[in-house]
Amino acid sequence: MTSSSYANLLSTSPFHKVAHKLPSYSLPLQALCLRRSTRPFSNKTSAVPKAAIATEGEVLPPVLDSSSEPPPLFDGTTRLYTSYICPYAQRVWIARNSKGLQEKIKLVPIDLEDRPSWYKEKVYPPNKVPSLEHDNEVRGESLDLMKYIDSSFEGPALYPNDPAMREFAEELLSYSDTFNRAVLFSLKGESLNEISLAVNYLETALSKFSDGPFFLGQFSLVDIAYAPFVERFHPLLLEVKNYDITTGRPTLRSWIENVNKIEAYKQTKRDPQELVAVLKKRFSIK
Repeated sequence: MTSSSYANLLSTSPFHKVAHKLPSYSLPLQALCLRRSTRPFSNKTSAVPKAAIATEGEVLPPVLDSSSEPPPLFDGTTRLYTSYICPYAQRVWIARNSKGLQEKIKLVPIDLEDRPSWYKEKVYPPNKVPSLEHDNEVRGESLDLMKYIDSSFEGPALYPNDPAMREFAEELLSYSDTFNRAVLFSLKGESLNEISLAVNYLETALSKFSDGPFFLGQFSLVDIAYAPFVERFHPLLLEVKNYDITTGRPTLRSWIENVNKIEAYKQTKRDPQELVAVLKKRFSIK
């Protein structure tokens, strides 16, 4: 397939005709990282565990809040500042796990509801997660960090070398925020048209390669970009709208089933009921 074929592969999707018309959501997409809760979560499913907890293959460090001391900053240790509940941070966490870097990149979870002042003052002035401390620099933005980890560290390659396929991957990565915005727009309104078009877009994209069940055939950064959001939106839409995004979309259903078998992703997953409760509170959804 030629470069232009890849670039135009999804441009004929009906959603391209309406995506630019979606109004900006009243809350930034980064609000997906925050939670509103009047009761603490248990350590088993805690969004912000205050003590170290075990997950599949790794013991998660405790979350740092405003009362916590900073780690020894810029001491040569590579640190991923993250949140266990944030889908953007989860992207980079999955990429780190996929490269087998659990020992080389240390997790530093931040309580986004009670952030330590030193994080903004000494680590990352935008005061968001994720961010990565590496080689005496701190970088941010989830899509950029996924690519940085893939290119800067050893481990299985997560991004294609082929220029044409890379262009296709870039289009899918760029579309991810549009997909998220379409879901949030549909959740607050009566019509499911926007989310139906957006999910059809994914179904179309997933149908282009026959050498595997993922967006580029084999598991890649594109799958990592979407997995945390589908993990949240699939059960949320079922509960709030009685809408199953996999109905009539066998390729998407297969993708979800196969992503759920990826160990690097399984290590980062949250309890679906917890995620639904967090998002319903965050966006005031009945």
